[in-house]
Amino acid sequence: MNLDDFIRLALEEDLGNGDHTSLSTIPADKKGAAQLLVKQEGILAGVRIAEKVFKMVDTDTLMEIFIEDGSEIHPGDTAFKVSGRSASLLSAERLALNFMQRMSGIATYTHYLQSLLQGLHTRLLDTRKTTPNFRYFEKEAVRIGGGVNHRMGLYDMIMIKDNHVDFAGGISQAIKATRTYLENKNKNLKIEIEVRNLKELREVMEARGVDRIMFDNFSIEDLKEAVEIVGGKYETEASGGINEDSIRAIAETGVDFISVGALTHQVKSLDLSLKAI
Repeated sequence: MNLDDFIRLALEEDLGNGDHTSLSTIPADKKGAAQLLVKQEGILAGVRIAEKVFKMVDTDTLMEIFIEDGSEIHPGDTAFKVSGRSASLLSAERLALNFMQRMSGIATYTHYLQSLLQGLHTRLLDTRKTTPNFRYFEKEAVRIGGGVNHRMGLYDMIMIKDNHVDFAGGISQAIKATRTYLENKNKNLKIEIEVRNLKELREVMEARGVDRIMFDNFSIEDLKEAVEIVGGKYETEASGGINEDSIRAIAETGVDFISVGALTHQVKSLDLSLKAI
């Protein structure tokens, strides 16, 4: 399913068989304009998505963009102006705002956490802890905010977690089975494996055959030792309960990536509004 399909489904969910309030109160030929007003500091995201929403409701709608995705915004800023049939603007308003407020909230928090890593080589990753059917938009917001998309789904990377290891019978068995599967299916996917302690890390180092190792809920001391054990042979990632208070110290251990589920599942929407002019 492509981007337009997602937006179309979202519009169908909201409009159903018609925006009867706008259709009943506003003449069909009535024209109008509105502007997107910023009411909170942050990073703007979703402008181009909002444009698609307005155009999908009414192809004659025009948008004049003043602030692009990824820009810093401040209360009182005007991000864009949209004009066209008044009823069409009202029908598209809520969905466009839903996209932009959610995406801007994610981009803002991502930008803030990434700023805490300034001067270090560690990059910030998102996770699969996303809203069903909204993953593309949430991960795009992470990217706009300066983060890195970890993987879009179960199909574009191998991620061997603790349950996979336990069901497979152990670390070496899980890695061996994975490599055999990829060879038989003629697939070229990166392999990441999660370890829960230094003992499991040493098992991975002995088994080899992976691209990245994730340290799950490691202490700072164990993270430092883990990075030394890996010695640059594989990419490294820290994960588990990471927040703004701990992220800098974790990055200073030398890990390549830090994944934070809260980027997409614990973020407040940014305060934006669409006002008629």
